[in-house]
Amino acid sequence: MTRLVTLFCFLFIIGACGEKTNLNTKTVGTPEELEEAIKNVQAGDNIVMANGIWKDVQIKFIGEGTEDKPITIKAETPGKVFIEGLSDLKFGGKYLVVDGLHFRNGHSPSEAVLEFRVDENTIGNHCTVTNCVIEDFNKMHRDDTDLWVQFWGRHNTLSNSYIAGKTNRGPTIRVDLEGNESINNYHKIINNHFGPRPPKGGASGETIQIGNSFSSMSPSYTTVANNLFEECNGEVEIISSKTNFNEFRNNVFYKSEGSLVTRHGNYCTIDGNYFIGDGKNENIGGIRIINTGHWVTNNYFYNIKGKNFRSALAVMNGIPKSPQNRYNQVTDVVVAYNTYINCDSPWQFGVGQNLSQEDVLPSSEIRSARPIRTIIANNVIYNEKGDTSPIVEHDKADGVTFKSNAINNQGVNFKAYDGLEAVSFEVKEITENIAIPSSKIAIEPYHGFEFEKISKDLVDNSRAKNNSIGAFASTDFKDPKILDRSKYGPSWYSIETEAPVPTTVAVAKTENLQSKINEADNGDIILLAEGNYEIDKSLIINKKLTIQSLDKSKVVLNYSGAENSPLFQLQPKGFLNLKNVTLKGNNYQYAFASLKENMFTHFGLTVADCDISDFNYVLKVYKESFAERITFENTSISNCENGLELSEETNDLGDYNTEYLTINNCRFNNVKSNVIDYYRGGYDESTIGGNLLVTNSTFTNCGAQEKNGILINSHGIVNIDISKNTFKNNPVKLVALLWGAKNNTHSDNEISNSGEIRVEENLEMKLLY
Repeated sequence: MTRLVTLFCFLFIIGACGEKTNLNTKTVGTPEELEEAIKNVQAGDNIVMANGIWKDVQIKFIGEGTEDKPITIKAETPGKVFIEGLSDLKFGGKYLVVDGLHFRNGHSPSEAVLEFRVDENTIGNHCTVTNCVIEDFNKMHRDDTDLWVQFWGRHNTLSNSYIAGKTNRGPTIRVDLEGNESINNYHKIINNHFGPRPPKGGASGETIQIGNSFSSMSPSYTTVANNLFEECNGEVEIISSKTNFNEFRNNVFYKSEGSLVTRHGNYCTIDGNYFIGDGKNENIGGIRIINTGHWVTNNYFYNIKGKNFRSALAVMNGIPKSPQNRYNQVTDVVVAYNTYINCDSPWQFGVGQNLSQEDVLPSSEIRSARPIRTIIANNVIYNEKGDTSPIVEHDKADGVTFKSNAINNQGVNFKAYDGLEAVSFEVKEITENIAIPSSKIAIEPYHGFEFEKISKDLVDNSRAKNNSIGAFASTDFKDPKILDRSKYGPSWYSIETEAPVPTTVAVAKTENLQSKINEADNGDIILLAEGNYEIDKSLIINKKLTIQSLDKSKVVLNYSGAENSPLFQLQPKGFLNLKNVTLKGNNYQYAFASLKENMFTHFGLTVADCDISDFNYVLKVYKESFAERITFENTSISNCENGLELSEETNDLGDYNTEYLTINNCRFNNVKSNVIDYYRGGYDESTIGGNLLVTNSTFTNCGAQEKNGILINSHGIVNIDISKNTFKNNPVKLVALLWGAKNNTHSDNEISNSGEIRVEENLEMKLLY
């Protein structure tokens, strides 16, 4: 009897272990095996992709799982299954899960990397992507549009993933609602880490877009919660909400150049989010409001210095009877229980008012409809340094009501508003980036319609008893550790890496230069020994390098390569810092140039303390190439046919070739045309719009062959400063034509025999919409 009991216990234990080990698990090692496994999959099955590189794999994940028995494709070891080359993954069916994959070194052959449908008739519902990474998975051309995650269907989820590095056209993530099967979708985007998205240099660079203009009246109910957005700088809209009833809760926006924007659609909830700036960058924004019925509550804004579209709170003017794809009037909005610490002019109303441009814009583009029935209540503003205009009215804010708001403005006077009371109070630092009033502010909170629904504060304290204005109902809470990156994204992936120590590599012979460049690691320094280097082929730069000498008069690079070829070819990920070198051509080549095509990600260029002469172009940047920064400093440019040419984005869709073009303390002599040619076309407000700084420089005998008669061409660039320069004997009509309605300025320039600097308030530009 004892033996029988023992046998039964043994069989029971074996059976229990069998229940914990899914017998429907199949490991696959090739795309063909994966495809076959998917064909035979049943509810509850696991397909395990073997560790290694999976290249050129297009996965159509079709199956019918259940809530209790989902079907899963997962990595053998999370983070050790790499999807590369021409690869994508599409869902069709129900309760499907993808777990632990890493997309890198490639791009999608279709319109999306991950898509919650296979085709119009095969759509994913209740499907999940989790614990995955997508990084630098860009199309080969900047203008090729794709999405990295495209939502269709209903109840789909992106969670605990890391996504970073998109540089080509198109939002990183988009929720699409075309068709009844994709409205009322209740999708979730939760617990993800959205890493850096560099500036795109044109429109369509959002990190998340929910819907579009044509589906903007549809109900979506998408939730974006508990995500970290870090340096998401693609354009002015980090998140573009374009449908109804979306919720944005408990996200952290950290040093991201843009805003959360209710671009189209109505009735959004924006609650419990953190917006953290660096106290300097004016491109870092907060929340921008358009349309109807939004509730903006319990949010915290710290060191936000953005203006206008990028201010901490930007409430826009709309267009009367607006077309569906433009700007509807703000109505019936509540902004309550938010805290603003050291934010410049945090509340701005009538943003985008453009009545002054009536002579160059059609009436359908004039934003004259002011916000109405909008309540700003129970908010707290604290300024360490007093602000003369904490509220900015770009148009009259007569449709806005202020109730029970407090400001400590350090005694600095500002325009009085009923409902905004100057109060003396102190703040205490909870942790870096979080400072709150150290005691309760003695202002009774306003009790508006349905305000009782704001039942919790930013850190989940109840507001039922002892309520207080601002995002924090109590001063007693622990550090929420909002920048603990381990709380977001995959558990197996970390962006925390030690910066490598640069190695200095000495080069003394021409024939060794390219080989040493090839052997160098990212960030290394190539130190050129004294001498003349005779170079007959382009030097390929595809990593971050410094090339320098100790004395530019003793190091000369003589370039004799093919006509229209560059001495330095700047490829994707090629960031060149050139110092103390003399460059000489034979009037037929370029000193620096990007690739003509396949510039799938950014490059960069800094030239300092150099002499450059006898080239056709000093710099030639081709269409679809983009550098965040191009800088020439303490450099002489002489006897060249053309100077710095960044003007091939002529599609007039708001695109341009660099975000920051800086010329400081340089000398231009006998440069015949395109001395500085920096172009951006089209009325686009989705980007910074380009930055041109020309200071402390001299221009002599330049522009003799400039067809339009303008020495410095800056068509459509938004931010320009031309100051403290000398222009002498330049045979042109104009030194520059500036755009007065934008941030174009000039000062302290000496101009002789060189035309003038002319400012025109409004320049005619092609409409994008």
